[in-house]
Amino acid sequence: MHVKAFLMKFVLTTAVLWVILGLFFDVNFTDVLITSVVITVVGFIGDLFVLPRIGNVLAAITDFVLAMVVVWVLGSNIFEVPIPLGTASFVSALALMMEELFFHRYMASHIFEPKIKNPENKTGYYQRTNLQTEFAQEVDVDKVSRETKEKELTPPDKRDKNGKRK
Repeated sequence: MHVKAFLMKFVLTTAVLWVILGLFFDVNFTDVLITSVVITVVGFIGDLFVLPRIGNVLAAITDFVLAMVVVWVLGSNIFEVPIPLGTASFVSALALMMEELFFHRYMASHIFEPKIKNPENKTGYYQRTNLQTEFAQEVDVDKVSRETKEKELTPPDKRDKNGKRK
């Protein structure tokens, strides 16, 4: 499950950065790919540890700061085209934050265990509290089959009114 979520985050991050940095700021696709790998790895590790503790909105704000810093630092070091780094990193971080809001919902529903705050409202098959148990007498199958055979073998004149032998 984590691999699927990681690949989903990588594809979404690459698509967003390629549209913003590649199409609008004319950044080379290799640079976009390197930037998306760094943001995905650091962001996914952060999502695994930070998201369950602080929630969706604060984790998205953290991803905004992370994306802005990473795009700014990598942009000043590896981007070959001179671009306005402040604008490019802000717009990229804003778009990634919007994408992360939806990705965090996916993580919460598919990766993390749901936390049950009220034990009376438990959900799921193994967490039901309204189960009942049925009780019955055990039946000895051998005894029943012996009694049936005896009834069949005993002549009718030697039986009483209940069908038992006299």
